[in-house]
Amino acid sequence: MHIKLGYGKGFQEAEVADSSIIKIIEQNEIDDAKADVPVSVPDIIRGALAEPIGTERLRDIVKPGEKIAIITSDITRPMPTWEVMPYVLEELAAAGITEEDAANDVTLVFALGSHRAHTDEERRRLAGDAYDKIKCVDSDPDNCLHLGTTSNGTPVDITKAVAEADRIICLGNIEYHYFAGFSGGVKALFPGASTNEAIQANHSMMVRDEACTGNLDGNPLREDLEEVIDICPIDFILNVVLDEHKHIVNAVAGDVIKAHRVGCEYLDRLYRVSIPERADIVIVSQGGAPKDLNLYQTQKALDNSKHAVKDGGTIVLVGSCREGLGQKVFEEWITEAEAPQDLITRVCENFRLGGHKAAAIAMVLERANIKLVSEMDTSLVRQIFMEPYSDLQTAVDDAIAEQRAAHAGESAGSDAAGSDYEPSVIIMPYGGSTLPAL
Repeated sequence: MHIKLGYGKGFQEAEVADSSIIKIIEQNEIDDAKADVPVSVPDIIRGALAEPIGTERLRDIVKPGEKIAIITSDITRPMPTWEVMPYVLEELAAAGITEEDAANDVTLVFALGSHRAHTDEERRRLAGDAYDKIKCVDSDPDNCLHLGTTSNGTPVDITKAVAEADRIICLGNIEYHYFAGFSGGVKALFPGASTNEAIQANHSMMVRDEACTGNLDGNPLREDLEEVIDICPIDFILNVVLDEHKHIVNAVAGDVIKAHRVGCEYLDRLYRVSIPERADIVIVSQGGAPKDLNLYQTQKALDNSKHAVKDGGTIVLVGSCREGLGQKVFEEWITEAEAPQDLITRVCENFRLGGHKAAAIAMVLERANIKLVSEMDTSLVRQIFMEPYSDLQTAVDDAIAEQRAAHAGESAGSDAAGSDYEPSVIIMPYGGSTLPAL
């Protein structure tokens, strides 16, 4: 079979024997898609707002004169706030909130988490037409109110514009998250509108086995996040699900837990893909530009691929990474480590944002070898415990030879060409979106 995977603004291609491929993991077809997915974004959003899950309609919750904080994602996330806000403002207007009221009392807060502040142009782009109708501000980690502490000891520090509001509305998109299980829901408020100290206290639980992609039940990190709601209640959420091209295909609204769970179930129907078994070799791409601009972003596809590979297997990670590693702390941690285990030890002892992704890569390396097809300098790739390639076919051929040798019980340096073992292969063209599941 000829395979063609996104790589920067182009592709990487290779031939793989049909008999080796046990699964190509792509978005599921939903049988009742016509019933579940209206034909237009206005229908999708208005439909969710008209039938909220677990709450009254937003128009029946908010009142004129109340201070309303609407929290949404920053520019690093794919949430299309500009598409959603007109329908949120419609609901507020239906509640009797005039344009003058909205200008004075409604604030759109961009949840920065640990990211940099926006420019005015970026805020305008994210808010769309709402930019000229309401106040639009970034969350401010240096201007937070301490509201309490979770049972795990995580400080609940919330940016003042949100903490002092009478009503809190959270927007976001639901996708898989490699240690919170899923994005969306409470994550807009916390960690989105909090402090680095609070984020680090929560995210330090990422090394626990239950804190993994697609898992909500028994996930200690997710439970800690959602305990924040008891201290700083959220009145209403509107979350969307995006397809592989970042178009809205579904939306849920209402209670921060109940509506979020329905959205997660939909995401699973779309992107959680059954596999018959784990494979010797997983070939995975983030899908090309802009998602594979650097290794920091491409790590998401790598993390999902670990669920498809056998212990001792090989992951062929395809990502241009033309801008290199992509984040300062991530670069420092992964280049300073002498062995992958050093990163896991370090994140347990002193969690730091950025460093956590280096530790996540180390956790994959505990299971499988990684061959990186990229534009990165070969010596740097070797320094970060991966094998460098510029050509997908060569990487695939070497992975097959490596797995044949391992299966035959031969030493790593021997010639395994004579082995008749055919390693199994799983291909993930959109690895950042799809989640393999036995």
